[in-house]
Amino acid sequence: MSEPSLGGRGAVVVGGGSGVGLAVAELLAAAGAGVVVNSRDAAAVRRATEAITEKGGRATGIAGSAAEEGIAERLVAACVETYGEIDILVNCAGIAEPPRSSILDVTAADWRALLDSHLTTVFATCRAAAPRMAARGSGSIVNTGSFAYLGDYGGTGYPAGKGAVTSLSLAMAAELRESGVRVNVVCPGAKTRLSTGPDYEAHIRDLHRRGLLDELTMRGSLDAPPPEYAAAVYLYLASDAARRVSGEIFVAAGGFVGRFAKPEMKPLGYRDHNQAGPWSPEELDAMIPDR
Repeated sequence: MSEPSLGGRGAVVVGGGSGVGLAVAELLAAAGAGVVVNSRDAAAVRRATEAITEKGGRATGIAGSAAEEGIAERLVAACVETYGEIDILVNCAGIAEPPRSSILDVTAADWRALLDSHLTTVFATCRAAAPRMAARGSGSIVNTGSFAYLGDYGGTGYPAGKGAVTSLSLAMAAELRESGVRVNVVCPGAKTRLSTGPDYEAHIRDLHRRGLLDELTMRGSLDAPPPEYAAAVYLYLASDAARRVSGEIFVAAGGFVGRFAKPEMKPLGYRDHNQAGPWSPEELDAMIPDR
């Protein structure tokens, strides 16, 4: 199959100043899309847009927090004004959980900052972009989740935000399906500023020591692949090659690509409430298998 062509399309990449977001922005531009790069770091935005344009791509940048309604709307408006339309929205923004943060000591300020960066950014940008896409009958939204939503990495606002992003994305995929707008999630494994440094390495080793991470997961977390590998999955989901793919949760880590199955409810017991009272604690305990 040939490389996807995104010529004539407009894209917004939130968190596009570094890491996975930058790799995605560069790949979308190389495929022909005009890209609006966003980051809270103005210098990172400038470097990213210069890197793209120096390679012959089309890029413009807007700095600021996309969790703010005004910034989110500016990103969409800039994409429409500069490239004719917004066809692709990619959310890659994120901040790290404070070192050794847990429910035992996280501050309310840290909690709000984490949810703003991960969840509110996705909400604000999708709310700004989705109506235009739905009215036109096409568009691709790719949001960034994380393995952390399973809870294996501990933390508070980071896994909560990523889990909420995943749930919100699935809800949007269901709602927008009849409008021709696709919504998917990528959980990337990549070496970025969030997954490097002594604090990060100490955190991963501590999780292994406590039994939260197995040996294989620990080693993979400490030797993450370059962001370009994950970016390839975002490009696929943005392209027409994935025109039938929506409401999916993918894993992209180096040469590994996977998909999370949607949780399924497993019946444990049933009795007609019209003929019997509530289950007793003893009855419930008997029907719940050991984990």
